[in-house]
Amino acid sequence: MTNWRVERTVTLGVVVALVMQTGGALIWAGAASERLNRLEDEAVIHESASERLARLEVQILQAQETLIRIERRLDEREH
Repeated sequence: MTNWRVERTVTLGVVVALVMQTGGALIWAGAASERLNRLEDEAVIHESASERLARLEVQILQAQETLIRIERRLDEREH
């Protein structure tokens, strides 16, 4: 069996590298969070626009049906 041991010394380079990696990860996480917040805000805007568009489509269909009824009545009076 081979004897092995773990040294407890840490070099300054390792400490600096860990600090830089941690800082980079925190910056990346903050940027990702901001992008997600912006996308959620845009989704809310688009959702309300889609609902308005759906209501407009229904209103247009109702107006078309009304016009068809008016045209039929006018045609019936002419004949």
